[in-house]
Amino acid sequence: MSEIVGIGTDVCAVSRIARAIEREHFYARVFLPGERAYLEGKERARPQSAAAMFAAKEAVAKALGTGFAGGVMPWTIEVTHGESGAPGVRLHEGAAAQLAAIGGARVLLSLTHEGDAALAFAVITGGGTGANAP
Repeated sequence: MSEIVGIGTDVCAVSRIARAIEREHFYARVFLPGERAYLEGKERARPQSAAAMFAAKEAVAKALGTGFAGGVMPWTIEVTHGESGAPGVRLHEGAAAQLAAIGGARVLLSLTHEGDAALAFAVITGGGTGANAP
């Protein structure tokens, strides 16, 4: 059984992210190309999905023990989705380095949204083979 080496959670207002993603600078800086492609396919659910993904980035940064600091930034945390729609995480640069520094091997992620709230919960376990990336 894998040991838990980090946990993080975040809640985000959908209305705040809906306004933020209208600004191209925010949208392009925070969301990686694959994330933007996923969001473009969401049409009316785009603000809810973007808010959940932003909350996921915050939750993962908290689970890494840094928040958005020390090389762990929103663009170093990529939220992925498997064929079933299950969320996953792919870490880059400073976030990947921080995962290794804390002995993390896998990032588990749960996302939800309802009304104006989006919630993410991240758990980092040790003793595996890497961040899950469906």
